[in-house]
Amino acid sequence: MKYRTFGKTGWQISELGHGMWGMGGWTGSDDSESLKTLHQSVESGVNFFDTAWVYGNGRSEKLLGQLIKDYPDKKLYVTTKIPPKNFRWPMEPSYLLKDTFPSDHMKEYIQKSMMNLGVKQIDLALLHGWDDIWAKDEEWQKTVIDLKKNGLIKAFGLSIDRWEPENAIEAIKTGLIDAVEVIYNIFDQAPEDKLFPVCKEMNVGIIARVPFDEGTLTDTLTINSRWSEGDWRNLYFGSENLQPSLDRLKSLKADLPEGTNIPEIALQFILSNPIVSTTIPGMRKVENIKRNVAASNKGELPESIIQILRKHRWDRKPTSWAG
Repeated sequence: MKYRTFGKTGWQISELGHGMWGMGGWTGSDDSESLKTLHQSVESGVNFFDTAWVYGNGRSEKLLGQLIKDYPDKKLYVTTKIPPKNFRWPMEPSYLLKDTFPSDHMKEYIQKSMMNLGVKQIDLALLHGWDDIWAKDEEWQKTVIDLKKNGLIKAFGLSIDRWEPENAIEAIKTGLIDAVEVIYNIFDQAPEDKLFPVCKEMNVGIIARVPFDEGTLTDTLTINSRWSEGDWRNLYFGSENLQPSLDRLKSLKADLPEGTNIPEIALQFILSNPIVSTTIPGMRKVENIKRNVAASNKGELPESIIQILRKHRWDRKPTSWAG
């Protein structure tokens, strides 16, 4: 496993992190299998784990808490997210900070997450969504300073809403942001335009989420793909998005050498960018860990392949079904 410096924190974190949304909030998850997979992750050298209170209302956090107990002698970096008070995604400019991330709410959920995780301090706390209209609001700024001063969190950042990579730049410029989590993959290359340069200037760590476009780049979807009732993927891959996603995948595969492993090249594309600190594919099975670790170990892609992938950039606008 290769490790990268996580921005101004100076932490050495695995370039392949472990995303835990599926373990808490997707159908078909089994806690015993999830723990076995998490163990495989640690044994493979992964030391960065990403969860959130909303992933099963604490279920995912509790699984991570058990993992921490199982490896008392290993430093495992914990990232969790504070949900908005109104529990509405994506954020809208019309929302007020007092209705979304007021100070008492932020502090309440830090305490809830610490209890679920079984820790006295959270390494990285992210706001689970953001609108830059709040960037200069002193309430969240004072709260972050207090949380750090009181030793409840080591670092603070933002999870940027889908397809809005520039909607955090003003907050980053306050100097209070240690890390951002943003969608970045073969299709979603827009963070490279303005967000990444600002992160580089401010020495902010970058967590690349959704490396497989929620499943498109796993190369397993078909026009008949469906999930159990209540599974978020049914909404994301509804009539507006499933066929266009499959069309994009078909075009991508046609441009690459026959037999190209799409999930592997998807991870390599992200990790070929040195400014990315880590990427966090959702991994619920041991075989997923093994495949993804093997992909990261292959290193950077040749420039000729990267240039082919550049042509498959897909700029999309936020929608209600993709929140």
